[in-house]
Amino acid sequence: MRVSLIEGDITAQRVDVIVNAANSSLLGGGGVDGAIHRRGGPEILAECRALRASRYGRGLPTGQAVATTAGRLPARWVVHTVGPVWSASEDRSALLRDCYANSLAVADDLGAGSVAFPLISAGVYGWPVEDAVRQALTVLRAAAPGRVTEARLVLFGADTYATAERVAASL
Repeated sequence: MRVSLIEGDITAQRVDVIVNAANSSLLGGGGVDGAIHRRGGPEILAECRALRASRYGRGLPTGQAVATTAGRLPARWVVHTVGPVWSASEDRSALLRDCYANSLAVADDLGAGSVAFPLISAGVYGWPVEDAVRQALTVLRAAAPGRVTEARLVLFGADTYATAERVAASL
């Protein structure tokens, strides 16, 4: 699988799957989640509500992933995953890596060839950017061959992109 770093807006990526750094409610929020719901339109929220009414009454567990339509986004599907909140006293990095691995597995099951990921948990959930990039690239670079042949890590802002490039070069 080809892994690339992209500076930009994840909602503008023309791929089969856009991964949403969702909250467990699946009903929208701030940051990436809010942007995906705003640009994708009400179709995404309608499918998220249906998921809450059926399989995820208590919300989507951290590290898990589930797909919906992409609505008006330039993609076929959105894969929603809930990242862990950063903790200095508890190692939650396995949950963060699960977000990437489980999102890839869902995308592969859908038959997707290309996936755009945000930097999960590095926004309001407080994960340090350098380690968030390290965790993401560890999973994406080690992924077993499947239908997904292209993964983009879409980084918002020049500083985040520069940090990601530096981390990628050191791995």
